[in-house]
Amino acid sequence: MHRVAPRPPTEQRLRDLAALRRVRDRIDRDYAQPLDVPALAREVHMSAGHLSRQFREAYGESPYSYLMTRRIERAMTLLRRGDLSVTDICFEVGFSSLGTFSTRFSELVGMPPSVYRRDAELLSIPPCVTKRVTRPIRNREAPLPTTRLP
Repeated sequence: MHRVAPRPPTEQRLRDLAALRRVRDRIDRDYAQPLDVPALAREVHMSAGHLSRQFREAYGESPYSYLMTRRIERAMTLLRRGDLSVTDICFEVGFSSLGTFSTRFSELVGMPPSVYRRDAELLSIPPCVTKRVTRPIRNREAPLPTTRLP
């Protein structure tokens, strides 16, 4: 019986990083499609747990969090544009529930989508600056509102 020598860890790590880039690129490209971690893992021949651990190690967040961030970033752009309803935007960016969209948006941005749209209309920030300063905050780190409405 012929045995194959194990690959050096660096070679395996490079293959894993290439697979992780393919997953990240797929999320970036197909964020509005129904994506789930087990399906993404199958595409790169990894278990869902291994993909999640490796992705978090490489990019600082889970594949699911990365997907949600991409969806919310796109929703923010569409809300600033102002030609679609919040409900239309919800489905356009890949959410299947308006409640889930609003909750996740509020967690990442710190305000509901309707308030974000209203505030974005009041500000006149060039698009090149807007994208940089309005990037959503990951992992429930949005600051709590300082004022309360009656």
